[in-house]
Amino acid sequence: MIYEKTLHRKIIGAVGDSNEEKKVNGAPESSAPADDMLEITNDGAQIEDGENTALLNGQAKEEAASQTRFVAIMGKLRRLILWSGRKKETKEKTGPASMGKILNMMRNDVYEVAQRFWEFPTLINQPIGFILSFVLIWRLIGWPCLFGIAVVLIAQILNAILAKVLVSWETTRRKATDDKLQQISQYIEAIRHLRNYAWHPSWLERIMTARQKELNLRIVTSLWNSTIIFVNIMTSGVLPLTAFWAYTAIKGDRLTVDIAFPALQIFGLLQSNLREIPRLITVLLNAYVAVGRIESFMAEPDKDETENENQHFGEELETKKAYFAWPGTTKPVLKDVTLTFPSGLTVVYGQVASGKSALLQALLGELDLHSGQLIRPRSAVAYCSQTPWLQSMSIRENILFGNPYDDSRYKETLQACALVPDLAAFEHGDLSPIGENGIGLSGGQKMRVALARAVYSRADTLLLDDPLSALDQQTAEHIVKHCFRGSLLKGRTLILVTHRVDLCIDVAEQTIELHDGEAKAQDGRGATVPGYALSPTTSPQQAADANNEAQKRDEAAAVPDKFEDEEHRAHGGVKAKVYWEYIKAGRLGWWAAVFLSSAACRLIIFGQSWFLKEWSEAYNDTVLRAFIVQNQYTTFDNPSTPLSRLFENFPDPGKNPYPWLLGFLVLVLLDAFLYLFAMVFSIVLTYTSGKTMFRTIMSKVSSTTFRFYDVTPVGRLMNRLTSDMGTIDGGISDVFLYCLWHIVSWVASVSIIAFATPLFLVAVVVLTTLFVLIFLRFIPTSESLRRLEMVSLSPLMSNFGALLEGLMIVRAFCAQEQFQDRIIVTTDAFQQMDHFYWSVQAWLMFRFDLLSAVSTLVLTLLAIYSGLSPGLTAFVLIAAGKFVQATHALCRQYGRLQLEFVAVERVVELMHLDQEAPGDLQPPASWPTNKDDIVFENATIRYAPHLEPALNNISFTIPGGSSTAVIGRTGSGKSTLALALLATTVPSSGRVLIGGVDISKVEKQALRSRITFLAQDPVLFPGSLRHNLDPTKEHTDEECKAVLERACGSYGFTLDTEIDTGGKNLSQGQRQLVGLARAILRRSSIIIMDEATASIDRQTAWDIQRVLREELEGSTVITIAHRPSAVRGADVCLKLADGKVEAFGKPDEVMPGDAKAGGGAADTM
Repeated sequence: MIYEKTLHRKIIGAVGDSNEEKKVNGAPESSAPADDMLEITNDGAQIEDGENTALLNGQAKEEAASQTRFVAIMGKLRRLILWSGRKKETKEKTGPASMGKILNMMRNDVYEVAQRFWEFPTLINQPIGFILSFVLIWRLIGWPCLFGIAVVLIAQILNAILAKVLVSWETTRRKATDDKLQQISQYIEAIRHLRNYAWHPSWLERIMTARQKELNLRIVTSLWNSTIIFVNIMTSGVLPLTAFWAYTAIKGDRLTVDIAFPALQIFGLLQSNLREIPRLITVLLNAYVAVGRIESFMAEPDKDETENENQHFGEELETKKAYFAWPGTTKPVLKDVTLTFPSGLTVVYGQVASGKSALLQALLGELDLHSGQLIRPRSAVAYCSQTPWLQSMSIRENILFGNPYDDSRYKETLQACALVPDLAAFEHGDLSPIGENGIGLSGGQKMRVALARAVYSRADTLLLDDPLSALDQQTAEHIVKHCFRGSLLKGRTLILVTHRVDLCIDVAEQTIELHDGEAKAQDGRGATVPGYALSPTTSPQQAADANNEAQKRDEAAAVPDKFEDEEHRAHGGVKAKVYWEYIKAGRLGWWAAVFLSSAACRLIIFGQSWFLKEWSEAYNDTVLRAFIVQNQYTTFDNPSTPLSRLFENFPDPGKNPYPWLLGFLVLVLLDAFLYLFAMVFSIVLTYTSGKTMFRTIMSKVSSTTFRFYDVTPVGRLMNRLTSDMGTIDGGISDVFLYCLWHIVSWVASVSIIAFATPLFLVAVVVLTTLFVLIFLRFIPTSESLRRLEMVSLSPLMSNFGALLEGLMIVRAFCAQEQFQDRIIVTTDAFQQMDHFYWSVQAWLMFRFDLLSAVSTLVLTLLAIYSGLSPGLTAFVLIAAGKFVQATHALCRQYGRLQLEFVAVERVVELMHLDQEAPGDLQPPASWPTNKDDIVFENATIRYAPHLEPALNNISFTIPGGSSTAVIGRTGSGKSTLALALLATTVPSSGRVLIGGVDISKVEKQALRSRITFLAQDPVLFPGSLRHNLDPTKEHTDEECKAVLERACGSYGFTLDTEIDTGGKNLSQGQRQLVGLARAILRRSSIIIMDEATASIDRQTAWDIQRVLREELEGSTVITIAHRPSAVRGADVCLKLADGKVEAFGKPDEVMPGDAKAGGGAADTM
């Protein structure tokens, strides 16, 4: 349901109408909504508490495993909520659901609602059980039972008031959890960049602040829930007390054994029904909150619902006097656009933020059409976004994108997109997996795979958003010649956004220039193109060099057989060290407090039964000495015990029952308050362990090796940081608590039975052995199924996250059904494990219930024939029942503890990740200086021991304060060299020195805080532009304003300009400008630019180039570029090939003729 809604919902950025004036005239290049992630938690200890309360009363919830599978329930739930969401006419005005909230709803809220279907039997059984219990108690003691019923009604009114407060706090808590998950999601997705900038400590602090807020609210909701449970526990004790008071003090009857213990048992049934009420209230209120969140999401506008009468479907793309705005805003981003798109190539160009990407998205129907007309085809449109979106599959599967494999067409596509040399370098060719989001490919390779996906499709219309910016000159020329001019695109409509107009102007049927959202179309033949959109043609020497180079094998990033490691799954029982990790996290003092209070509470419950025995036997003239057994009178002894002597000074209850009533009240109060103390200590224990473990794993994930991020999908990591941590937050300590209760109850029951008659011990040993044998058969299978269930959840999260990132592309290709089918497959795999898990639970419950019935029968017969007094016999029977119940529940609770600790086991694995060597050398504050040389001494660098070297035994020296151009074909090792300077990859041999200091020994935080790395696709965060420029708040507002004015002054940016997650409300060029502004603000001695201006038009790039020279004068600047023209203006040029230094020296020595070629300002310092 949520998946289907996500496929069709309208994409609205995080910035709504209220902030519309702060939005900029840029284009969100990615198709996802604001990325905040994953509440995948077990929301609240109250659910756990309620379930275990049911266990205490012998309720076997797992018997519901035999009911309809969860997925079938969800099918019905889907139709119900989908209908209610779309019929809702008035909706609260809230922001659009973020990625985190959507995933939270999918994993947690939907599960919460679906679980409540299992409460339907309870809704029927509890009222019937309550009525039958009331009838029985009325027949036994008469009208005095009404006093107890009155107490129940008062308690439930109080519970209703408390529940109303609880649901308010629970709603607030879930919002805090959403915020925490949003921050975690953004952090994990950007963690490479954050560590490269040495910004991750400040982000961790933000996450911990959000986490603390969530924990505080969890404590509040848990305390309110504990208050409800406390009222319920108090009621369960006051209920028989008030009835006994009316029966003895008002009615004047005697509370003999034949009245007291049957009444206590019936009150126990009432108590069992009463204990279900607060649990039922809590879980239904949680479900109510979850339904509200789902309904709010379902009520968000669909893309199709927002299409108005001005949008029509036709054979060709066309706009007539159209005004487009970003969804959720009213300010036009495209104005008075009247365009037709003929068959053939249409080139769209313009300066940064002129509306180029917005035009493509408008043609896809993703923007709001405020006036005018849009005519577009109903059929699929092949869309290639500026930031390539790829799936964690093989290269072939990414290109096919669900289309049938046509061998000749496929090979022609590979040739046209210049992928043949790249695939030849992969061990498995096009069957090589590329990892999450194409992490195994270089930027140019990712773009060409995305382009090949569009070209291979059968779509008549192709929208390509600047695919040439990530390509070197000869590859770009190859694409234009063999792809844009090739047979594959013949007769198709191709709309190309590019800054490299000179490459394709002679092929274009039409050119469109955009300026401030206004479009001007020209016929392609003889079109006049402004100088900022052109670069000089390639010289003959360059062309010859390019042809020779093209004949060489294009070295590519090495892709291992399995780029992603298989998720680790432990085998056998959960190890003792995992339990110890959790116990240590909770602190031993709190564990001791929980144990003592829970043990005392359980002993008080036995004390109540013993007190009632003494009370009922204290009537001097009515002590029963015989029971009728098999139509014969059997006489019993009435031995005096040390415990009995405690009551010798109590008066005859027939004359004065008040001391007995007062004593029973004291025991009731002790039981209730000890229970409350145990719950409070358990809450503190959960808080402490959850806080400690979360802080530890976030620290470990933040300082692990960068290789971990290469082989670990974001969805898998998020699954552990959210779902597994949610299990810990949900109250594993409660399960520990109930285990302790049952252990104490079991020991006390066995002791009482042994005290009454040693013969009981034989039955105890036999019955306990049978319970344990059955349980030992159950636990290994259930643990394995639980692990498989958790592992199968990760692909579900990953697939959903991938869809959210590429939603616009999926809709353009009309591939919604394909992705729905895929999610059904992954969901079914998850549900299979879940189904088998609950089936095994049902297997266990059937055998345990049968054995419990046999055990109760055997122990009852032994008690009846033991010759004890009636009071002691009744007491022993109660103890025997508690023994059976404790044995049964202890096995179940221990099994549940083992299963819950599978989540702890997975979290503990993160606590033992391999850590990056932190470096023990703290450099001087002045290091590095502008004059410090950068030296590579025989450095060999590889990403993993089993991979081939990315840089192989290279040696060169970059003079301090110089401008150095690093050039080479795709995959030649340019980006690896940049990362080596940040020590994200340490040489396996050789050294990298800066100012004579071996950077592998320098403290990493100090190193990365003093070097600025500008990636081609800078990462931006939601919030103000001020926050994006300086997340650590090291600079003043005045400094930030000055830099912003210098770098982005012509785009209307202010420090208060709101940025969506990932900068999706900015164009790619604008994002690169913000990245350049960061570099200017940091003013590092060493600056590395990795194609940092590839998406900026040449005029803007020249302007930025001038600003950089002025602002960063004296800094060592290393510019990485594909194009040979990048040597222009550089002091030194380094050319890499196959991971080795092919040439190094003056630009005119490395690339004769290229150093004097014009037009390279966009690529170099």
